[in-house]
Amino acid sequence: MLGVVKVGRGKGLVELRELEEPSPGPGEVKIRVGAAAICGSDLHIWRDAHPYWPPVVLGHEFAGTVSALGEGVTGYAVGDRVVSETSTGSCGVCFLCRSGNRHICPDKRAAGIGQNGAFAKYVIMPAGLLHRIPDGLGLEEAALGEPTAIAVHSVMERVGVRAGESVVITGPGPIGLLCLQVARASGAGPIVVGGTPADLPLRLPVAAATGADIVVNVAEEDLVERVMTLTGGAGADLAIEASGSAAAVEMLPRLVRRLGRICVLGVTGRPSVQFPWDAAVFRGLEVQFSFSSRHTSWTTALRLMGSGRVRARPLISMEVPLERWQEAFEAQAEGRAIKALLMPGASG
Repeated sequence: MLGVVKVGRGKGLVELRELEEPSPGPGEVKIRVGAAAICGSDLHIWRDAHPYWPPVVLGHEFAGTVSALGEGVTGYAVGDRVVSETSTGSCGVCFLCRSGNRHICPDKRAAGIGQNGAFAKYVIMPAGLLHRIPDGLGLEEAALGEPTAIAVHSVMERVGVRAGESVVITGPGPIGLLCLQVARASGAGPIVVGGTPADLPLRLPVAAATGADIVVNVAEEDLVERVMTLTGGAGADLAIEASGSAAAVEMLPRLVRRLGRICVLGVTGRPSVQFPWDAAVFRGLEVQFSFSSRHTSWTTALRLMGSGRVRARPLISMEVPLERWQEAFEAQAEGRAIKALLMPGASG
């Protein structure tokens, strides 16, 4: 079978290779990949700017059908449509794992990063990480289950958005757009989304189409002033930082009201950034950092997707076979695609 492989450490060094078809071990399931979405971390690995353990088949956002069951697996059958959490390698015995937080276990080696992932015809996953795809939800949309679970974890589980709260989101990338939809599904509003001129062709229009009350091009309009006007000078109840922009991070305390809340998902890629610490202290702000997703995040995410309250389809800009992986990587990296899907079944 073909697979998109990060073959060694360094920039680039990603190749389409012929691989041996894997077999499931005890407690594992073999999944035929129907669709696999490119994540920002895949692009970072491509550029050698993210932890990884080569050689490794990339890809962790995917959906497929069960092809074979390993010894001892119960509850699944060949043909079942599934998605999977990414917490492979978690030890299972540390405090984090035992408290339901295996997604942040120090021993975690996520699929597509520390073990072979889904940019191939087949992927092997532990049965205990699988979730069934709701009826009526296509494999293409379900492939965005992982980033939707991240949005659920941050917006609902970590920072706890409430109905009627005003929300501002910096960064209309895939995570920001899914956070927008999760916040809207939770009853939040009004919701403001801020982006840059690079977001004008695709991302900001999708934000407007999927629940944003106001979209702001920060190159032409002051985001803080717009939020203050909207909220009568108080500031938003909640700010969600999904851009990784140092300028957005520095702006956060000025976007929210006194005793307001900030949720940070964006990775800056820098060892440190400027943050107005005293301003945050004097305003009594709550700041939550959110990473990855829990089991509960997935169950909620799939319910939201299955009911149509979170729609993945508007984020999907292109679908290509594995042989065109580089075209898809470049399109997403350059902002010409919000989400690009690799379709292993379309490969030769």
